[in-house]
Amino acid sequence: MFTKRNSVITVLCLSITCGLTSVASVDAKTAPKAKGKSTTVVRHAQSAFGEKKLFRGQISQGASAGEKQLLAGQYSQAEATFRKALNVNSKDLAAISGLGFALAIQFKLDGAEQQFKKALSIDSKYPVAHVGMAFVKVNSLQSSSMTVISQRSAILTQAEADCQFALQQEPGMPEAYLVLGMVQKEQGKFAEAKASFDKAIAGDANYSMAYVNRGLIELNQNDTASAIADFQNAIRLRSNNSTAHYALGKAFTQMGQLDQAYKELNTSIALNKNSAPAHIAMGEVYRLQGNLVAAVKEYQAAIAVKAESEDAYLRLADIYQGRGDLEMAAADLRSGLELSPNNTALHLKLGDITLASGKCDDSLKEYTTVLNQEPGNVPAVNGMTRALVVKAQKEANGAFFVSNNFESAEALIQRAIQMNPNSMELRLADAKLRAMSGQPVDLSNVGTPTTDAERLAYAEAMIAQFKFQEASQAMATVIGNCQDASSTFAVADMALLTRDLDSAAQAYQKGGTFPGAETAARAKRGSYAVSQARQKAQQDFNLAKDLSKKGQLASGIDKYRSAAFQNPRMADAHLGLAQDLEKFQKNESPALREAALQYKAYLALSPNLPEKEREKISKKAERCLEIAYKIDQGKPPTALGSIFRPIGDFGKKVGDGVKGAFQ
Repeated sequence: MFTKRNSVITVLCLSITCGLTSVASVDAKTAPKAKGKSTTVVRHAQSAFGEKKLFRGQISQGASAGEKQLLAGQYSQAEATFRKALNVNSKDLAAISGLGFALAIQFKLDGAEQQFKKALSIDSKYPVAHVGMAFVKVNSLQSSSMTVISQRSAILTQAEADCQFALQQEPGMPEAYLVLGMVQKEQGKFAEAKASFDKAIAGDANYSMAYVNRGLIELNQNDTASAIADFQNAIRLRSNNSTAHYALGKAFTQMGQLDQAYKELNTSIALNKNSAPAHIAMGEVYRLQGNLVAAVKEYQAAIAVKAESEDAYLRLADIYQGRGDLEMAAADLRSGLELSPNNTALHLKLGDITLASGKCDDSLKEYTTVLNQEPGNVPAVNGMTRALVVKAQKEANGAFFVSNNFESAEALIQRAIQMNPNSMELRLADAKLRAMSGQPVDLSNVGTPTTDAERLAYAEAMIAQFKFQEASQAMATVIGNCQDASSTFAVADMALLTRDLDSAAQAYQKGGTFPGAETAARAKRGSYAVSQARQKAQQDFNLAKDLSKKGQLASGIDKYRSAAFQNPRMADAHLGLAQDLEKFQKNESPALREAALQYKAYLALSPNLPEKEREKISKKAERCLEIAYKIDQGKPPTALGSIFRPIGDFGKKVGDGVKGAFQ
């Protein structure tokens, strides 16, 4: 005779809670290709045994033997032992459940599901089998299968229902609360998840993995002290709990106690060398210590364990980007996307990398992919508008802003704003795009930026309107708030990308004050890139002047535009570009609108310009817009009309009268 609690109870495993995806065997077809001898990596879930015994009540001799092996971490042996027990009694619920969990721990989810279904066919109300089914479902979410991804919500709903049913059959069941908490965490219900872990601990004060799960939630909520206490309790209850050591290492890393973090993570990896999250966490410790070579090895080890390790690809890309190897960073991200084609974080990072490489069209594809999946993704909107501005600055005749790219981008931005109506970053991104297209923009209604992210967006919107002084003030505040090399260089790289060279130079200089040889090298590379941009701008400007003097206006326009792109604060480059556009493409409305923008940029960059000269340039800008409007209305100016261009009040009357005689 068996009772409902005489089967495997606390054999549940933490596998995906708070990002722990350390449970899976690596398939040869999906594992990344490596040079040299190939190896097979087998990953196991971290066990969640809360007690010294797994089964309660009277159990068969075979189930008891399997229990000992399962507790000892001998999962394949336990699997064989439980199968032998079932050969003796095919309806042995303890052996069936034990086999199901032994298979689940080895990530043999199909086989595990079959065993739990078999148990339910014997007793449809069997709570342990319902918990097992939920455990299988929540672990199945690690698959990169499109079918699983598309059914994620339904899978979690069913897993939650299984846990609730188990609790109806056996109120207070700790294992049901543990898995329920895992499900709720994946649903984004963090408060409910923490409450479930609380109840699991209330039901079993020695439930090691319940402490770990609760601690991870607390860590994500920045309650580091409570998290550390829970991790230490978990280790006290089970010293070989590798997940608890991993989590404690994460907590110490978050506190900046890198030596202690290294110790805990080293222990975690020693206990379970095939834990991808532990390798990623160790890589982060090495990165923070400035040992990038060791960090790269750890991230690569994580990928070898779990090919779909998103964080490993992202961190590798960060390191390669910091070294200036953008091609390597892009290649690494594409490798990750081959296995996880719908991963928005990888697409977003690839968009940033390709944009930094000057590949605007490629970056726009990546940002659009992200926004099609996550319409309210603010970083993707910021990246997309940044790419659009860079693309517009490079393209001739301002043609980009009448293209489909601009229209589709505007639609995506408006959709994102509808989903995030209070996002200042999105409103600033929209303002930036409208300013670059020549539309009137009033930022007084947007509000005052209060965060560094908003200040960055505000600075870009100001630059789009050629309000460089306001942009510099916002950027200076952001740079002053940077407290480490990583954030400082991120700001510097963004400023260099948008060609805010003064801010970029300031940020790279500050970044170089932080310790470390890699930091100094990166600051040097960045400062050199800034100086190269300035030098290239000056060279293009000088060449543009020579070409214009020789009447080679088309080539002059290209060089003026390049100079203005390389260094947007070069006032004379904007003036030269405007003048040549007005002369060479006087019958093309896009070129004339661009000329007007360039005249305005020159005025914004020349605060000490004499009033008469300022008025003259302003009238030129207005004249360009007026002619562009007439062209769009089908009324282009005639050659004769250009001869009698009005000059002053008298000239206007005379000019109008003469033109009237020929109409």
